[in-house]
Formats: sequence, C-alpha cells, structure tokens
Amino acid sequence: MHPFRILVGILLMSIGLFFLILYTNLFSLGYSFLDFVHFISRKVECLLFLVGLFLLINGMGGTIKHVLLLRHSSKLWK
Repeated sequence: MHPFRILVGILLMSIGLFFLILYTNLFSLGYSFLDFVHFISRKVECLLFLVGLFLLINGMGGTIKHVLLLRHSSKLWK
C-alpha cells in the first residue's frame, strides 16, 4: 500500500470531479451529450479524474490483492 499515491489520487480525483460537475452547466446552454463529452475530453482538468483514479487503484493494488488472497485462503481452512 502506497499512502502517497492514494492521497494524490484522491486529490486529483476530487479536482477532476469538481470540474466535471461544474461543466454540466453546459447542458443548460444547449449542448448535447456528445458535445459535452467532446468538450470535457479536451480539458486537462477533467482528465485529472482519470489520472487520480489510476493512481488510487495503483496505490491500493497490492492491498486489494492481499485481502482477496486472505479471504480465499481462509475459506479453504474452514
């Protein structure tokens, strides 16, 4: 488990999610869903959500694997 990756991942995800929610106001201006997706795919602020998600999963990867192995091995011994 890498706490630094997890914290940076959570920070980047929250910044990216903030801007994603902020940009949903474009629907009130008449943007279609495809226009919205095209717009946010070009914004760096919204791509921070994906980078943060990757860092979060990467930082927790070993922990998730070990927890699943512990659950699996404990079922074998019962």
